[in-house]
Order: sequence, then structure tokens, then C-alpha cells
Amino acid sequence: MSGASGLSSGGALKAYALLVGTMTCWGMNAVLGKLAVGEVSPMVLVSARWLGVILLIAVFLQKGVRRDWPKLKPHLPFLAAMGATGFTCFNALFYIAAHSTTAINIGILQGAIPIFVMMIAFAVYRDRITPLQLVGVLITATGVVVVASGGSLERLAQLAIRNGDFLMILACLLYASYAVGLRRRPDVPTLSLFAVMAAAAFVVSIPFTAAEAAMGWFQWPTLTGWIVIALVTVFPSFLAQIFFIQGVDILGPGRAGVFANLVPVFASLFAVIVLAEDFAFFHAVALALVLTGIWMSERFKRPIAAPETTVRKTGDAKR
Repeated sequence: MSGASGLSSGGALKAYALLVGTMTCWGMNAVLGKLAVGEVSPMVLVSARWLGVILLIAVFLQKGVRRDWPKLKPHLPFLAAMGATGFTCFNALFYIAAHSTTAINIGILQGAIPIFVMMIAFAVYRDRITPLQLVGVLITATGVVVVASGGSLERLAQLAIRNGDFLMILACLLYASYAVGLRRRPDVPTLSLFAVMAAAAFVVSIPFTAAEAAMGWFQWPTLTGWIVIALVTVFPSFLAQIFFIQGVDILGPGRAGVFANLVPVFASLFAVIVLAEDFAFFHAVALALVLTGIWMSERFKRPIAAPETTVRKTGDAKR
């Protein structure tokens, strides 16, 4: 890793630029999901997105995949499951949720993913949680509840949560499970790992797209739909992955992971500017709670004892 104490200021600035670019792309995805409504059906968008990524991989990353194929082949079932969970199913719920909630809500709810990761890691691996981390979890959970209830005590009392918000919470749980599962990733370069999971994501999406068509929900992309597909493919799906991997290589996964806190911020900003969505007071409260909770959970976490555990986390590819 290059994220050592001797990192130059130029190297650090490059890493910051790469990681901010990554989070900008991922924040953009919430707005693109809303723009896709009425222009392309959710599963067509998911399938087209990962097909586009495969084509980009064939152009730019095929040499690495061929080189690493002997190491990848024995792990194909595991990688297929990871691609299905973290890419296909997460994206499907993400884009379906966009039909019944706002881009601001989608962005803020995504901020809960690091907390879900910590909770699942505790349940599966018994990772220790400090008391202040637990406080951070509760603060973030409060922020999620504020978003899901629309800041309405009456709605909260009646447990009336919009379908889109509920689907986004499920999507975040799926992605957190995927992130925790990456601890068992094979020891191969991350770009090759990403390429195989992207291919698996496309293959797994085909039956879901067929089911969408059978239920009469299939919508072929309009011109706007094709533009959304192209933007989703190039920015959140492909470039963001490359930027993130390079940023992690420079700073290390621990410091790079903190930048994920910017996703809700960028998503909210784009939603207001591009979609003219209303940024209500309860959104500000929820955003502050989510970011505070994440900061506390990261700031007061226990040191990782095994260095190799940290190295393996560099493969935590996002949306």
C-alpha cells in the first residue's frame, strides 16, 4: 500500500481528487435513478448498465482478466453470488425505489450502509463494537427513521413508511452483506475481481429482466433512457470503480472509506440542483444525524489487529 506515513502532499491530493470524484459519481446515481423513471424500466436499466460495463472491461481490462483467469476460475460460484447480491439485486432495488421516493431520500439512506456493514460484521464475525460506536449506530439509525418517516411523528406512530424508502433500506442491507462477504474474496487484483463480478451481475440480471417483461413492466429505453444508461455505465459503474481502487492504493482502505460519507451530501446537492427537489428541514436533520453517526462509528472504532484484513478490504467495490 502506498498509504504510508511517507505519503507526499502531491500523492495525497491526487488520492483526494480520485475519491471525491468517486463519491460524486455515486451521488449522481441517485439522480440518474430518478431520471430513469418513465424512460426505461428498472431491470432493463440494470441489465444494460452491466452489459455496458462488460464492453468497457473488454476494451480496457481484458489483458488483466486473462492473466488472472486461472486464479479466478475456482472462485466463480462465490464471485457470481457476490455480483448478484452487491450489483444486480442492490441496483434492482435501488432503481425500483426511485419510482416511489425522492433522490434526496435515496442518497441519505445510502449513508446507512457503513453502519449496516458494522452490524453484519458483528453478527457474522463478532467484530467488537465500542460503546461510542454503538452510540454512532443509534444516531445513524435515528437519521434513517427520520428520512423514512418523512419527519412526521404521526407517520412514524402508524409505521407508515413509503415503499421506496423501505426498498432502499433493503438495498442497503444487501450491499452491506456484499461488503462483508468481500472479506472472503480470492487473492487476485481488484480490477479482475470487479470484471468477473460485473459479468456475473449481467448474467444474473437476465432472468429478472425476463420476469419484468412477463409481468408487463418492461419498457424499452427512450432517447433519455439511453442517455441515462450511458451515464450510469460510464460514471457510477466504471470510472468510479477505477478511481476508488486507485485512491485506496494511495491512502489505504481505512482513510479512503471515510470519503463514502460524501455520497449523501452529493446526492442531496444533485437532487436539488438537477431535479429541483425540495430539501426540507427534516432532510437536513437526517443528513446531520447520519453523518454524525458514521463519523462516531469510524472515529471510535477499535484498531484492526491483522494487517492482512485491511489489505483485503481494498476490493470493496461500490454501486
